[in-house]
Amino acid sequence: MKISDLQEKDVVNMSDGKKIGNIIDIHIDKDGNMKGIMVEKYRFFFSLFSNHIVEIKWEQIKKIGKDVILVNLD
Repeated sequence: MKISDLQEKDVVNMSDGKKIGNIIDIHIDKDGNMKGIMVEKYRFFFSLFSNHIVEIKWEQIKKIGKDVILVNLD
C-alpha cells in the first residue's frame, strides 16, 4: 500500500463514530518504522485559527479498510 492510498481514506474514531479527517503525512522514525499518522481535522467556522493537525500513534490504529481507517482515541 502506498501513502497516497492511505490519504484517500477517511479516519474515523471507533469510540464515537465521528470522522476525524484525512491523512496528510506519516511519522516514520530513523529506523524506517511507521510510528503514526498525521491527520488534518475537519475545519469548522468557529475554529479557523486553531491547530487542525493531530498525530495518531500506530498503536491507536485498529483497522485499515477499503474506504476508512478506524482508530481508537479514548
